[in-house]
Amino acid sequence: MLMSAEQYRESLREYSPRVFLNGEAVESVADEPRFMPGIRAVGVTYDFALRDDYRDLMVETQASSGRDVNRMLHINRHTEDLLSKLEAVRLVCRESGCAQRYLTHDALNAIHQATYRADAEDGSDYHPRFMQYLHQVQDRDLTLGVAMTDAKGDRSLRPQQQPNPDSYVHITQRRPDGIVIRGTKAIVTGGPYMHELLVMPCRTHTEDSADFAVCCAVPLDADGLTIISRPAGRPGQPAARFSGQYGQATAVCQFEDVFVPWERVFMSGEWQHSEYLVTNYANHHRHSCIAARAGFGDLLIGAGALMSEANGLDPEKYQHIRESMVELIKIVEGFFACGVAASVYGIEDPSGAWMPEPVFANVGKLLLATQIYDMHRTAHEVSGGLVVALPGPDEDHNPETAGDLATLLRAREDIPYQQRIDVSRFIEDLTASDTGGWYSVISLHGGGSPQAMKREIFRRYPVEERKALVERLLDRGVADTGQSGAPPRGKQPGQCCPVGCQAPDLPREKKAG
Repeated sequence: MLMSAEQYRESLREYSPRVFLNGEAVESVADEPRFMPGIRAVGVTYDFALRDDYRDLMVETQASSGRDVNRMLHINRHTEDLLSKLEAVRLVCRESGCAQRYLTHDALNAIHQATYRADAEDGSDYHPRFMQYLHQVQDRDLTLGVAMTDAKGDRSLRPQQQPNPDSYVHITQRRPDGIVIRGTKAIVTGGPYMHELLVMPCRTHTEDSADFAVCCAVPLDADGLTIISRPAGRPGQPAARFSGQYGQATAVCQFEDVFVPWERVFMSGEWQHSEYLVTNYANHHRHSCIAARAGFGDLLIGAGALMSEANGLDPEKYQHIRESMVELIKIVEGFFACGVAASVYGIEDPSGAWMPEPVFANVGKLLLATQIYDMHRTAHEVSGGLVVALPGPDEDHNPETAGDLATLLRAREDIPYQQRIDVSRFIEDLTASDTGGWYSVISLHGGGSPQAMKREIFRRYPVEERKALVERLLDRGVADTGQSGAPPRGKQPGQCCPVGCQAPDLPREKKAG
């Protein structure tokens, strides 16, 4: 069943989670105004799946069940799926800023891969267990939060060395009917308005920290689970031209002896598979982050162009405006191109799922993480100082000042004052408010810090093959054109066969952005 945005909001009423917001207990998540921007943002993924013009992109047939499912719940089965997911995430995020639900997709695909591997190596039965759960989630069209980042405590100590073991979520008891978990997950996207949480390890574990290697699904209103959340966006603030409508909450989730039945447990101490799960999730998620921030970039590009026009500066005539716009476009399409390459050169997992090529995915995420600040700066360059100098919205209704402001702050005669002001506040909201700072931080650290991406790039890049290439040229003489000993293309990142790969042909209507 594919739900609408309104049905999604109503489905939240079926849960009674213990949620706190700004020191207050929340009676009803679905009715809490400070969560509405986040609920609306997730709702975009539901409504777009029901639109005829987006259905080919937002809906896919799940191979294991034969049923139509939302793209955000689909297990990738070929490179076309990877590219369609990339385009779908960009589509919903250019509408909502950050639609959040793509984390569900990334976690489901990573757990699919990890459970298959665990069963193949250990003879366990996690994968069939997970597949049964997956089909239930798809049939109900749920949205799952990813409870991955632990509180961590002292960063210099491993989980089992922490003075407070609850700095990491861990297993405290194994029972015939399931496990009991305790601990804290610190950064859960959309926490209060999810249906369930996927608890996952946030790092590679060793045998000494086996109890911390846990992966399971927990309903949002499970006994012992407390959710302490921030508001989503800036609801109720007149100047919040965008974040008053769309936003994202993040939550701290405390697990206090939460019982999880075995049918919802997908890793329970198998530390040797923790690295595989963590790195695969990071790869999927960084690929999705590329698309999400490209959607955000679409908003900045459009707003920058409108603001330039409202200021009376046509980019066709003014070189400095044109160059700044091109710089912004270059940044956005540059890291998105890495996402496309990661899709086209995707890798088939033994489970049958496909994952993005990791070097391209990590390079793209690293580019956006470090260039988000350049995106904001460039948007400011083309927009001018009015973005932060404009009087507040209350002055628009002040009889003593409104008339003068409308006259004096108008630039072009053919563009109404209100349009210029609306675009100015839109850019301020996205780049120069606390929402703008928040977008910078989640872009920098979401999916792992830049240092984590650098490690992954260096670990996976075929540096040794590049060394061998130069050594061969030096041994033979650089001018030697012989082909003997040439490195196979398959060793190069993003090139998986001797003749190279081509992007799959996609129907034009499936391309977004």
